[in-house]
Amino acid sequence: MDLKSIATQVEEVCRATGKYIAEQAKAFELGKVEYKGKNDLVSYVDKTAEQQLVAGLQKILPDAGFLTEENTIRADHKEYTWIIDPLDGTTNFIHSLPIYSISIGLEYNNEIVVGVVYEINKDEMFSASKNNGTFLNGNPIKCTAAAHLNDTLLATGFPYYNFELLPQYMKLFSHLMQETHGLRRLGSAAVDLAYVAAGRFDGYFEFNLNAWDVAGGALLVKEAGGHCIDFNGGNDYIHGRSIIVGNKAIAEAILDAAKNAGF
Repeated sequence: MDLKSIATQVEEVCRATGKYIAEQAKAFELGKVEYKGKNDLVSYVDKTAEQQLVAGLQKILPDAGFLTEENTIRADHKEYTWIIDPLDGTTNFIHSLPIYSISIGLEYNNEIVVGVVYEINKDEMFSASKNNGTFLNGNPIKCTAAAHLNDTLLATGFPYYNFELLPQYMKLFSHLMQETHGLRRLGSAAVDLAYVAAGRFDGYFEFNLNAWDVAGGALLVKEAGGHCIDFNGGNDYIHGRSIIVGNKAIAEAILDAAKNAGF
């Protein structure tokens, strides 16, 4: 299977759907928002975008299964499975904050082999395939080589509906705020991961995520020379609901800080 060719085709699918999302953003109204749960927002844009992505990806690999955020197609895990977030950063989108993205990962026998994140507002296409490196609009990118936390800018996500671990989060935030150049919360896990791959952030960590939040971006980091682990230091960061990334030294330093905070 030509994974590099597949990644290029996925990019084209993302661009087409990205145009739809950008067009809808011009006149989107808050009254069209639905609630899946506490602070878990969705709109017709998410659902229609997902349907467009599924249709495009089915043409690339007709026999592949799907795992999608909005469940517009039945979840079906197969040898090859597309993992899709059609609009990562929905809350930003509905409030007209210009940081949101499309995230797509192709999983083969429980390993992500293609990852694409399209940040729509800046028209930035982050793309990777196994053993072929990571690219931003066709140009190769790499993670930073920072060796110590005090040389880093980190990204994270805040709890927004499950607050059971809030004390641990606050302890971790307190430590990292004092030991780094700062923490940023952009509101799109996929963009956070892409920015680590591009060297804009030195590391990223978040808990209570879903596979579609990280499937595309995690491969970007790995193929850019980065290190991906879960909050236990293991490899279950796609389906295990937690992730820490950066170069190896920074990812392990974040992990140590998380353990000291009680995670």
